[in-house]
Amino acid sequence: MFDAARAALIACGHDVGKTHKGLLNTFSEHLVKNGPVPKEMGRLLKQAEARRYVADYEDEPVELSDARDMVEQAGIFIATLQSTVNMGTRS
Repeated sequence: MFDAARAALIACGHDVGKTHKGLLNTFSEHLVKNGPVPKEMGRLLKQAEARRYVADYEDEPVELSDARDMVEQAGIFIATLQSTVNMGTRS
């Protein structure tokens, strides 16, 4: 999801932060708050960041059901970005 958010920001001509937090803030400010992306997608990205943080820094395993949810949410997130942001597509 972070790579998709980064690609959307670049496609819209915005600078991308060097950290996950910077990416979240820039995505929220330019594409959610003042742009075409629905607020729900901003919430999904923040949830993904929270789960990433726990997995990376708190040494807690990710439950299989949580991982499945995140994969499903990532699909929704990417499809939404493709339909709301001119990101181009690969053939």
